[in-house]
Parts: sequence; structure tokens; C-alpha cells
Amino acid sequence: MINLNLENPIPYIGITPVQIITALVILIVGWVVTKIVVASFKKGLKKTKLPELVVEFLGKFLSTFLYVAVILLTIRALGVQTGSVVLGLSAVIGLVLGFGMQDTLTNLAAGVWIAALRPIDKGEVVGVAGYVGKVESVGIMSTMLLAPDNVLITIPNRIIWGSSIVNYTRMPTRRVNVDIGVAYGTDLDRAIKIAMELMENHSLVLKDPAPSVAITALADSSINLQLRAWTKTEDYWTVKGDLTKGIYNAYNKEGIEIPFPQLDVHLKREEG
Repeated sequence: MINLNLENPIPYIGITPVQIITALVILIVGWVVTKIVVASFKKGLKKTKLPELVVEFLGKFLSTFLYVAVILLTIRALGVQTGSVVLGLSAVIGLVLGFGMQDTLTNLAAGVWIAALRPIDKGEVVGVAGYVGKVESVGIMSTMLLAPDNVLITIPNRIIWGSSIVNYTRMPTRRVNVDIGVAYGTDLDRAIKIAMELMENHSLVLKDPAPSVAITALADSSINLQLRAWTKTEDYWTVKGDLTKGIYNAYNKEGIEIPFPQLDVHLKREEG
């Protein structure tokens, strides 16, 4: 008959079954408690005036800290001195930094600055590092953007913080610019009047600031005009599409020519 003693070390590994069971209990309970604590922490922060982006960042930061603590307690339950583990981790970190791989700490610091100063916020549409998308989240190490074609883009925080950021939706209003060219010889006063009427009659174009039309260039094949209309940020693309289609139809209806680039080629015949 086999006598099972849970306090006897398992051959070759030197750990008792009791230690293994204790470690598993600590790991499972710690994971559950961490989830509860982080959820309560975020729920409490949401009652304050802190932005959602900051709440999520602090929640992720706290969860990372607690998970590390749970892992250290689990290792300690297995009979391993956590002091040696921490010392080993410090040596690894020192080795990483010695090889010039300090991007992890840079990303962490950049994430803190982004969450604190909020050059971007969750749900905003931004352009950064050559990408344009809606901010999904700012994590401890990286920021996630959702592109217009539903592609998820992950950008390291150090790149976000070190780049120029264009925020397309932070302001409540935006100016819609629509460029169009008319042929030389066109009655510009009439062309401008038609464009103004188009903008003034659009229900989503704001009266203040008032819309306007500017002559932007005397180009090679056309006189270039720019329709400038202000609208609410959420109506930007609707107004831009309506004005682009509307000015094209209006000029065609009124017989105003919208030229395309032309090139005159003169051939000189040489007498042989």
C-alpha cells in the first residue's frame, strides 16, 4: 500500500504537493481578487471627472502591479525566496538596458505623459506617425488606433509622444474646404455667387463663421477657387461630400466650364 504524504518533497524537483497546491490557490485567488480590485478601482475613478482614457490607463497600470505581486507570492509559496527572484529580474533589466533595449521604459514613461496631458483621447480621430484612425485605447506600452477601413493599428507610445499629433475631432467645429477650377474667361463674380448660394442654402453649414469663396491660384489651365464653409465636426464629411457634388452640378447647370489640364504641343518641321 502506497503511503502518500503531501509534505514529502517530490523527487527531483524538491517541492512538496502542499506547496504546489498552495501556489495554485494563491495564483487563482490572486487573479480573481486582482480582477475585482481593478474593476472597483476603475468604477470609483469613473465617478470623478477624470477622462475615460486616464481611467483605463491607471486601471491597466494597477492590474500590472497586482499581477506581478501575485506572481511573486506564488513563487514564494513554492519555496523560492522572492528576494533572489527580484535580484534576478533586476539583473535581467540591467542586461536589457545594457544592450540598448530601453524602449520598454521609454514607452512606459510616454504612456504616463499621454494619459496625463491628453493630447489624444478615446474616441477621437487623430493623425500620428503617418497613420489616421480613431483612438481605441492608450495602454502602458502602446496606443491602438482603428483606421477608417477597420484595420487595428498598434503604435508604441514613444512614437506617439515623439511625433506631431493632428487631432481632427477635438474642436467642436471644422472648416470644410472644397477646391474647384473654372476656365479662363469665366465671369468670376457669377461663379463666386453660385458657390456662395450653394453654401448658404445648406442646412449643415454654419452662419457664423460665415462661408466664403477664395481665389487661390491662376493655374496653367484654370482659375482655382476654394469654397470655405464651417460646420460641426461630426457633420464634416457630409458637408464636404454635398458641397463637392453640389458645386459640380451647379456649374454644369449654369454653363460654367470646369476645365481639365491641357497641354499644347507645337511641332516644328525641319527642312531636310
